[in-house]
Amino acid sequence: MAQAEEPEDRTARPSERSSATGRIVRPGSILVASTDLLEPTFRRTVIYIIEHNEGGSLGVVINRPSDTAVHNVLPQWAQLAAKPRALFIGGPVKRDAAVCLAVLRVGADITGASGLRRVDGRVAMVDLDSDPSEIAPLVEGIRVFAGYSGWTFGQLEGELDRDDWMVLSGLASDLLAPPRTDIWASVLRRQPHPLSMLATHPIELERN
Repeated sequence: MAQAEEPEDRTARPSERSSATGRIVRPGSILVASTDLLEPTFRRTVIYIIEHNEGGSLGVVINRPSDTAVHNVLPQWAQLAAKPRALFIGGPVKRDAAVCLAVLRVGADITGASGLRRVDGRVAMVDLDSDPSEIAPLVEGIRVFAGYSGWTFGQLEGELDRDDWMVLSGLASDLLAPPRTDIWASVLRRQPHPLSMLATHPIELERN
C-alpha cells in the first residue's frame, strides 16, 4: 500500500534542469552526489529537498548519522525517532539548530494537526516545540537533523550545470532507512540502467 503512494524515481533531463522556472528541483526531490563530487562535506551524500523557490533551496543530508543520540538532545522525541535513533548531520548551515522530518502513516490526515506541515507525499516537517504525544498517532517515525544544506537563488542551478548532483524523486522510505544502509548506493541501484551501475562505484577508488 505505502509504495503505491510514493512517486516513481526518475532522472531530470538537462533540458528540464535548465528550464525557465528551474522547478524540476522541488520539495520531495533528492539530490544524489555525483561520483566526481569529492568535497568532503557532500561526498556520497543524499539530500532531501524541503524547499525550492525563488529565494533559493533548502534540504537535509539524510545519510550522515552522528554519534549523538536523539535522547541526549531532545529526549521527548526519542521514542518517535526511527532507528538508528541518532541525530543526523543535515548540512553545514546552522549546526546548532534542529530540523525534523516525519514520515506520515499511510492515510493519515494532518489537516488542522498542530506541529506538522506537509512537504511532499507522506513527508512532513515537524515543529519540535509541539507535543510529541499529539503527533505520535500520525507518523511512522521521525528524523532529527543538526543543521541543513542551503543554496541561494541560482546557486544550486550552477551546481547542476556542473553535474555535481543527480536529481531524482525521493521515497518516504529513504528518510527512515534502517541502520547501516548505504542510502547513496540503494537509491542509485533502483534507477534504470545505466544509472543503476553507479551504485557499485567504490567508496575509495584507491582500494580498487
